[in-house]
Amino acid sequence: MKKTILIWAAILGLIAVILGAFGAHSLKKIVSPDMLTVWQTGVQYHFYHTFALLFLSALSDLKLNYLKISFYGFVLGILLFSGSLYVLALKDFLGAPWLKYLGPITPIGGLFFIVGWLSLLFGVLKTNK
Repeated sequence: MKKTILIWAAILGLIAVILGAFGAHSLKKIVSPDMLTVWQTGVQYHFYHTFALLFLSALSDLKLNYLKISFYGFVLGILLFSGSLYVLALKDFLGAPWLKYLGPITPIGGLFFIVGWLSLLFGVLKTNK
């Protein structure tokens, strides 16, 4: 499980850097300042939870079930929360205003982040060390 978490953290970290750089250098030329802020929020939470995955990989004392739930919570949170913000920020540029209907996906991603953090908390509380 540790190797799987580290692989996902590396891939998601790489993507976060690329998307952050894209937002800082190219995106500001094609989207409104408000949508750039939405993009930056996606990148920010993407990075936070990539770092959380790295931290999670170091917790060998955590019971496997809690580790897995945290892992899935963080990954799904990144995909749904940050991913939906990336798409929402690009909706006007893509000429697809209907993409605004993806907005309700963002809080679902946030719920996955919460599940990940709660599972981490419960796992630590259940650890005997």
